[in-house]
Amino acid sequence: MLLSLIPCLLVGFWIGGRHPDLSGRLALPLVRFGVPLSVMGLLLKGGLSGQMLQAALLAAAAIGVVLVVGARVPPLRRLLPGPCSRLGSCVGNTAYVGIPLALAFLPASALPISIGYDLGATLLTWSVGPMLIAAPSPREGGRAIRLLMSLTASPAVRGLAGALLVQWTPWRAGVAEAMWIPSQVVILLALAVVGLRLGSIARDRRAPGPLAASVAPVLLAKLIGYPLLLLSIGLLLRLDPLMIQALTLQGAAPAAISLLLIAESAGRDQDLAAGLVLWSTVCAALTAPIWGVLVTILFNQA
Repeated sequence: MLLSLIPCLLVGFWIGGRHPDLSGRLALPLVRFGVPLSVMGLLLKGGLSGQMLQAALLAAAAIGVVLVVGARVPPLRRLLPGPCSRLGSCVGNTAYVGIPLALAFLPASALPISIGYDLGATLLTWSVGPMLIAAPSPREGGRAIRLLMSLTASPAVRGLAGALLVQWTPWRAGVAEAMWIPSQVVILLALAVVGLRLGSIARDRRAPGPLAASVAPVLLAKLIGYPLLLLSIGLLLRLDPLMIQALTLQGAAPAAISLLLIAESAGRDQDLAAGLVLWSTVCAALTAPIWGVLVTILFNQA
């Protein structure tokens, strides 16, 4: 899967330089139809287990804490000034980077944990992310109603509902196999959307220096602070060592492609989201393997 990352980004970058509006047009159907398909395929392939559900709950709790604390604590609010920055500091590309990273450093038994984390993070991101990024002001009324509407309209929730319906039928295995490849195609298309947006930025000749400087605090939070938070939570809760290692490596993944898809579909912060995805992916090529080595050494010595 990782070998497809650069080709998809390059192809998208080339096309985006010639058709700068294509990323927005492609993101809408991808969010509406592709994300439910991807979530459903991931769920059916991995199945539902206790470890998976525990990891999903921990992922949702950790991301929720970051979003709430980042919005309420003034020093953090200055470092992460806006919903897109706060989402970028804790929502990672677990499906495409985090899960392969865990499998590279941990035994195969870590797969359900990694899938569970990805599921919990995906559900929370696609449930509240569009509302957070699209909302122009926290003073708007009807926040509970908007949250409920966002949950019911969430593509991830639709994917979960579809997986639950199929899970208890005799055709689960066949449907899971049939949907696995389409769910991977969705990931490749999402990568292409990232390339499209970056290509459109390059066409406009926007300077990369200020963009990199503006995302630097978010990169530090995502690639160093957030994995450290998950490691600390695991140690404080005295979780199984394999669970702690798998969660930490999921936290070490670069900013999620879904962040850009949400920004594109909402029509807000597209350039910031594209910069976060680009620079975090570049930096994670170094930091993510370091985290893999660190957790392996830490728990092998324990």
